[in-house]
Amino acid sequence: MVSVDVNQNEGSDADLVQRCLKGDRQTFRVLYQRYQHKVRSTLYQLCGTSVLDDLMQDVFLRAWKGLPKLKNPQHFSTWLYRITWNVATDRRQQFAKQRSEQETLNNHAESTTSDPSDLMHLHYQDLVKRGLAELSFDHRTILVLHDLEDLPQKQIAEILAVPVGTVKSRLFHARAAMRKFLEKQGVQL
Repeated sequence: MVSVDVNQNEGSDADLVQRCLKGDRQTFRVLYQRYQHKVRSTLYQLCGTSVLDDLMQDVFLRAWKGLPKLKNPQHFSTWLYRITWNVATDRRQQFAKQRSEQETLNNHAESTTSDPSDLMHLHYQDLVKRGLAELSFDHRTILVLHDLEDLPQKQIAEILAVPVGTVKSRLFHARAAMRKFLEKQGVQL
């Protein structure tokens, strides 16, 4: 049985992509292990939990099938985020109703904890989720990619195929809207 070492030091993304393109299917597992948490986190923030595993599978299946079309293997992460964003965009309306129902159930189940600090943390998490849900998809996407995923504005511009100035503008407006929402909820900023 062949074991795949998913060590982060397996090589650069470009090297791994080249190995995949030469027929080394096991190397794609390394790319998957390297990016699965960031893709999952981004999808969770954009689409919720309802079919997160299906969305993950869709992203990585599209990536696998699209590898031969990747023009710049050194930009694999930006390309993968673009696929992630496309999957979220394609599916977000389908999931809107399911997401709100699932979050209501999750919040109710989580609120049974007895530690007051846990309750406060859950309250703030719920506020952030609700605030994100009130933003337009474009503003939510920018806020998630920049503030929660720590991606630089230039990379976000590449992922979304918009100018950096548009990213800056949307980020400004998204933060302002989130701040306004939180203040309306009684959060002191």
